Amino acid sequence: MHTLAFDGRTGASGDMILAALLAVGADPDALSPVEAALPVEYRIGETTKNGIAATTVDVLVEETNGNETAADDGHDHDHDHEHGHHDHTHDGEEHARHHGHDHSHEHDHTHAEGAGPNRAYAECREIVAEMDLPEPAEADALAIFERLGEAESRVHGTDLDATHFHEVGADDAIADIVGAALLVDDLDVARIVTTPVSTGGGEASMSHGTYPVPTPAVTYIAEGASWTLRGGPIETELLTPTGAAILAHLAEGVESLPPLSIDRVGYGAGDTSFSDHPNVLRATVGESSGGLVRDEIRVLETNVDDATPEVLGGLHERLADAGARDVSVVPTTMKKSRPGHQIRVIVKPRDVAEVARSLAAETGTLGIRETSATHRWIAERSIESVSIDVGGDSYEVSVKVASDDAGKTYDVSAEYDDCAAVAAESGAPIREVIRCAESTYRESN
Repeated sequence: MHTLAFDGRTGASGDMILAALLAVGADPDALSPVEAALPVEYRIGETTKNGIAATTVDVLVEETNGNETAADDGHDHDHDHEHGHHDHTHDGEEHARHHGHDHSHEHDHTHAEGAGPNRAYAECREIVAEMDLPEPAEADALAIFERLGEAESRVHGTDLDATHFHEVGADDAIADIVGAALLVDDLDVARIVTTPVSTGGGEASMSHGTYPVPTPAVTYIAEGASWTLRGGPIETELLTPTGAAILAHLAEGVESLPPLSIDRVGYGAGDTSFSDHPNVLRATVGESSGGLVRDEIRVLETNVDDATPEVLGGLHERLADAGARDVSVVPTTMKKSRPGHQIRVIVKPRDVAEVARSLAAETGTLGIRETSATHRWIAERSIESVSIDVGGDSYEVSVKVASDDAGKTYDVSAEYDDCAAVAAESGAPIREVIRCAESTYRESN
């Protein structure tokens, strides 16, 4: 499966995503519908960040009668920080080339950050719909704006259609979002993934004041994403709302880079330079191998001989709440031939301390071993919904789908609780409901 993988360890913004997509082979000419619809120009260049050669993208806006085509609608909104870690201080041979033909003798241009009218969510949708975009790119761009609109409406407690964007409704943000959708369509990959995305740390200044990083809109967007956030590695804003929304719509979350036969690697640069961390977003394009995914884990074990059945019965749920990925309880024989149980817990490295503390508190054990296991091989898992017919009535049932890293499904398992509920209502045997749900999914996929 042709796969695009982002490395989220240095965060992401709209222009960094554009640059990374161009760096791994997307055609700059795919951006022409945006330049035709808005008074903007993509200027593509190159730079070096902490020794890493990277691509840059600046969105420039035409000046009219010596003034920027910017307008202030009087609204005060949440995205003044949209390019918070991009200060347009370049440290290499940037602005080396223009996209398309040379505009230098036709118009004067300036950086488009925040330029142009600040639009409502509905206005942004209209602009996208009026562009001459390929159907997949238009659908992606509209979905990204919807994620931004929903986050903004939750921040301000407004209705989605009435939500007014500030920076995210300006020309450069529209160019970032639609541009990313066009470049992804041009790359023609079957799957996009990202490792956990770093937010940075510290505080960010916005129109409503100073807020901790990640900012409110980013946290709401991440809530609906399949990838995870992590703080750091430096005290500045690394993940912008536009970057978060693009990745939330396009990318599946993975814990680490999947096995790939690599075709191309590229880096998209932000403008700011950090002393110890290259401010670049890495993108990798290649073919998935068709294997399972390596998942970093730790294994905790303890033996108990005085835990009651009630304690053991509730242990799975309590440890799962603390972060355990799997819990098994195995009968064993302990000293003086006393019957006991060995409890084994699979846990992510970051959750070891909390799960160990919960295990000790729940069982009263005096010691917990951490074994030498470092990883496991797991399937890519997703939950899908199927509609089944039982006794002439229609029911929705969830099924768990397991696939390899190339996307090939090798197992389908109906969710027992859903099937039990259908069986109770319809009078059909549970095993018949399970069989129907699983076969329905296989037939339709």
